[in-house]
Amino acid sequence: MEDAAQLVAARGRLMQSLPAGGAMLAVQAAEVDVLPLLEGVTDRVGLAAVNGPGQVVLSGDRAVLEGLEETLRGQGRKVRWLKVSHAFHSPLMDPILDEFREIARGLTYQDPKLPVVSNVTGELAESAQLKDPEYWVRHVREAVRFHDGLCALTGFGVSTLLELGPDSVLTAMAHDTLTDPAEQAGLVAAVRKDRPEANTFLTALAQLHVRGAEVDWKPLYTPTESRARVDLPTYAFQHQSYWLHAAALTGDVTSAGLAAADHPLLGAAVQVAGSDARLFAGLLSTDAHPWLADHVVAGRTLLPGTAFVELAVRAGDEVGCDLLEELILEAPLVLPEDGTGVQLQLWVEEPDDTGRRTFTLHSRPQNDVPDEPWIRHAAGVLATADPSSGPARPTGADADFAQWPPTGAVAVETEELYAGFADAGLGYGPAFQGVRAAWRRGDDVFAEVALPDDQRGDAAEYGLHPALLDASLHGIVLTAIGQDGDEAGARLPFSWTGVSLYATGALELRVRLTPAASGAVSLSIADTSGEPVATVDSLVLRALAAGELDAASDDDSLFRVDWSVVSAPAPASGAYAVLGTDAVGLRAALESAGATVTAYADVAELAAAVDGGAVVPESVFVSCVGEARDGDMAGSVRASLYDTLSTVGEWLAFEGGDGSRLVVVTSGAVGVGSGDV
Repeated sequence: MEDAAQLVAARGRLMQSLPAGGAMLAVQAAEVDVLPLLEGVTDRVGLAAVNGPGQVVLSGDRAVLEGLEETLRGQGRKVRWLKVSHAFHSPLMDPILDEFREIARGLTYQDPKLPVVSNVTGELAESAQLKDPEYWVRHVREAVRFHDGLCALTGFGVSTLLELGPDSVLTAMAHDTLTDPAEQAGLVAAVRKDRPEANTFLTALAQLHVRGAEVDWKPLYTPTESRARVDLPTYAFQHQSYWLHAAALTGDVTSAGLAAADHPLLGAAVQVAGSDARLFAGLLSTDAHPWLADHVVAGRTLLPGTAFVELAVRAGDEVGCDLLEELILEAPLVLPEDGTGVQLQLWVEEPDDTGRRTFTLHSRPQNDVPDEPWIRHAAGVLATADPSSGPARPTGADADFAQWPPTGAVAVETEELYAGFADAGLGYGPAFQGVRAAWRRGDDVFAEVALPDDQRGDAAEYGLHPALLDASLHGIVLTAIGQDGDEAGARLPFSWTGVSLYATGALELRVRLTPAASGAVSLSIADTSGEPVATVDSLVLRALAAGELDAASDDDSLFRVDWSVVSAPAPASGAYAVLGTDAVGLRAALESAGATVTAYADVAELAAAVDGGAVVPESVFVSCVGEARDGDMAGSVRASLYDTLSTVGEWLAFEGGDGSRLVVVTSGAVGVGSGDV
């Protein structure tokens, strides 16, 4: 440590002993672009630093650098003078090198205990190299190859970088080299200027901890050693809720003269006096039934069509009907995002002469609005299956389900299945992502589906859990019907015909989907032993109409479009400035409003004008506009954004701008992913 302190002290003392007059110029350019400009002046100016793929620093005689500045600006390069006392890492350091070399030779060097990536070479340093006094002389004179060193670290697989210093300068520069968001997340600064050191340092330790670094926390908690501590995971939390959810508020409905419906989605069943009609009532909400929140269509949480089937089948059980002959979904049922309840009523009429019963399903929000209207969502017919007509009820294992996967079926890739649904506006959460595998044989598609572990505890309370039945339908997209391309956007179940349930409480299913006439599909569903669970003679889907969910939701019922009269703005006054390329005609627009406007190439030119006595502008405008070049809109936006951010950085360093403001103006904005930017 004593030798290291002598080396550092000697370096600082000798540097400060040099005459003032040197300068350093930051340039937005790659190393290969600036080296040709140094030919013939390398005895007065040198490359001082390579900070990024397009960021270098030149250092040396100010007069020579001023000439290079003019050349670089003429090439459209961004340049900025650094506030330094001397021209470090330049030929102007040469007078102190001999004395520094003698001091370095008089020190004792040890083998390093930690690997060192050298900013002199940009590579992993060897022990003999670091023990050579001449290396430390080069360290004073040659360029700081920060960019190369950073690339070497990432090449070794380093994913977390901790900056130990008085500020986060290196962390900020590293963003130019590490452009991937995942890599940038691994940049951690121990101290930041103008922030409490203890808070910043502890935050840095926490960041290191969650990225898998070993942190010794004992010294921090020594004063409170008697308190119990709990280990937390160091990985990002998985999509699993640890919060307690309110149970469905069923209560004891018998105290109100009603009968319990014995179903998670229904609270009560009422037999109407003097009639054989039935009324079923329930209260739905994403708080009481959290799995419903995983069924999102076009940004709205909908009661899935399979839940309507489940409700109808439950009502059929109550009235002795084992066949859902028909179910037509007339309007989507949108569930409030705030978790408030929706009142549900399922009305089953008296049977006709054949024993068939019609039914309707209505809902309305649970609120304090008097006479809140009911919305009709579905209607249908319940019946008793007749073995002498229609499809015969299965009595044993189907050959396709007993031999699994089915003979002759070819596996289908399902890895991107739910990403494709999301692109179409169907946001299936974990509860509905039940497809485990799929196969195709001719026009038929076979799928293997399962309930996630956190839903299995409730499966026995349902005839067939709606999330599991919904997952059984997802293979439709793999059939010819799902790939016909005639309709864009989300397609939802619309008409169900001939639904029969043979077994309850299933956790895993085997499904066969067969295209039928007129764009319909039929389903045969079995358990993992091949025994029948359910059949659907025909299911028809339809595209979700534009604005249909808005019309089905009452959230915006009290809003309307109106126009407000505003006064025209007063004529502008005072001094204004426009920087760089005036891509949107700012100067002309301001002058037409009566303002005095001066154009400057950049902040440096504005600062020079202010230093020379020019009036500080009230506002300074800069355009951030991307125009597609060779069809590459994203690249254009990225370049425009980079230029604007550079201007903002220069503005923040502009000491004469007190009382002025920088205004960034954009036009024709386009959507660009974070990975592009």
